[in-house]
Amino acid sequence: MDFGDRLKEIRMKEGLSQEQLADKIGVSRQAITKWETKKGMPDVENMVILAEIFKITLDELILQETKVQREREVLFESETVYDIDCDKHFDIHMGSARKICISSGHDEKIHIKLQSDCLENLSSIYKIKLDEKRNKIDIDCVKKKGISRYEAEESVDVIISLPRDYTNHCEIEAATKELYLEDLNLERLEYDGEASRIFVKNTVGSLEFTGKTDYDITIEGSCTQLDVNQWHAKTRIHVPTLENYTVVNKGRKCGVYYQQNGKICEEPIDGSGEHIISISGILSELIVDVMEQ
Repeated sequence: MDFGDRLKEIRMKEGLSQEQLADKIGVSRQAITKWETKKGMPDVENMVILAEIFKITLDELILQETKVQREREVLFESETVYDIDCDKHFDIHMGSARKICISSGHDEKIHIKLQSDCLENLSSIYKIKLDEKRNKIDIDCVKKKGISRYEAEESVDVIISLPRDYTNHCEIEAATKELYLEDLNLERLEYDGEASRIFVKNTVGSLEFTGKTDYDITIEGSCTQLDVNQWHAKTRIHVPTLENYTVVNKGRKCGVYYQQNGKICEEPIDGSGEHIISISGILSELIVDVMEQ
């Protein structure tokens, strides 16, 4: 990945449009476009400003090694693997974590991996309990009383790989700072709980997020259907374009707003694609932030 792709990736993960980033630096939006399309490079002064905005070092910005990756070096790990032989409905209760990553794997197993940079003996701190009933599997992550929710949210990452050929429906109840859904291929995934930041990349199937707290969701690549069900809360969804999406308001007294280049649009942005973004629930807001490529 070269600098232009790296800059675009960081900008989108931070939820900034090209215009918003340009305003922070004091340059034109065209300058950001030039850098991201590899038609130019920022000078040293602007490189320093970029690093300060993203809270990373110059080496991390240029050499592509992120501060988070270095600080979160995996030192301790515990993995549970279970064979699956037919289509299953997974009901997963994970509790609290710093980061949860969910993807579809290519083998006939479900993998649940716990990782930490500071907690030893993860296998004794946590126990993964599985209860299989015909076409359904209940999975509970049980933690000992000695570790608090705060400690879990500061030090435990969860990596879940679902069997691509044997996953119809997955329900997950959890609380996490970051939720990553990448290369998922299933009929439906329901997430119930808190997640400060959600990243969705190349998913096939229906995704539903249910909660009473705000969500900040970034979509990269394709996403077949994304539904948000909230009560008295707000969701901001960042999409590169609305060309492939239709936005639907199914809520009671819910509002839908559009933002482009950092500005709220007076009129809805046209979108009549086959993929769906919808909001339901009560007294909630959906802000669709259309970001430039």
